[in-house]
Amino acid sequence: MVGKAPDWLISPRRALVILPPRESPVAGRDGSEAFGSSLYETMLARVQRLRGRAYLEDGAICQEDLTPDGRHLSPIDEQAWHVLSVESGGVVRGCARYLAHDPSVAFPKLLVSNSALAKADQWGPRLREAVEIDMAAARDEGLAYAEVGGWAIDKSLRCGTEAARIALSTYALARRLGGCVGITTATVRHHSAAALQKIGGALVAWNGNSLPYYFDPQYRCEMAILRFRSDRPTPRFEPWIRCLEVQMRTVPIIYSSVSCAPLRPVKFTETLQPQAAVAVA
Repeated sequence: MVGKAPDWLISPRRALVILPPRESPVAGRDGSEAFGSSLYETMLARVQRLRGRAYLEDGAICQEDLTPDGRHLSPIDEQAWHVLSVESGGVVRGCARYLAHDPSVAFPKLLVSNSALAKADQWGPRLREAVEIDMAAARDEGLAYAEVGGWAIDKSLRCGTEAARIALSTYALARRLGGCVGITTATVRHHSAAALQKIGGALVAWNGNSLPYYFDPQYRCEMAILRFRSDRPTPRFEPWIRCLEVQMRTVPIIYSSVSCAPLRPVKFTETLQPQAAVAVA
């Protein structure tokens, strides 16, 4: 038996909130409270504004890459799950995106296929082969093949533990959804790639050799492509992920339509009560 989770894992100030894909059904939500309709649009826009602000401050994008109201849009936002860190008043301080693909998806349909490394003459074919091996393993084991991205943390929290909590929550969400073999592109800036490797990510490898970091001209920074499995984090983080799995049973889920979820007014202070520490077996 492992004792209570670290204080930073169960934050009294910031609650975890989930945005599912726009067309996601409510079935199987394990008793989590669900809210819908305009709240979904509001929170997705706040996620996109956080990304826009964070990426702009980092110099990864230009003002012209944002909508007039400051949002960083992605065509797959409405197809993906989002983990949010939300403060009182509905202020989004951190987020990550989890996109689970159909088992039959082909490599060219993956986001990673558009990376600079995928288009490199020497490394592109090796990346594709490595990814297709992982995709086949996921199919054989009945797991999803997922792409994780859209990481953003409010500048005021980057020196704290919120980034780790968001990353570990993504593992927990993946498990609640049935498990995955996954991939992510992570910036070397702010040690993001190194932090993800600490909790279980590993450089994608071909024939036993890790593929290199590469420069991404779109985001103007050095990047790494990491693979991971939701069931194989770095062992010392396992108890914390299991604690977050328990929390995932009751976090608020904001669905997109009245037909999906019971609609009622919600004040975000309702979701921000300190949660009891959970003992992890």
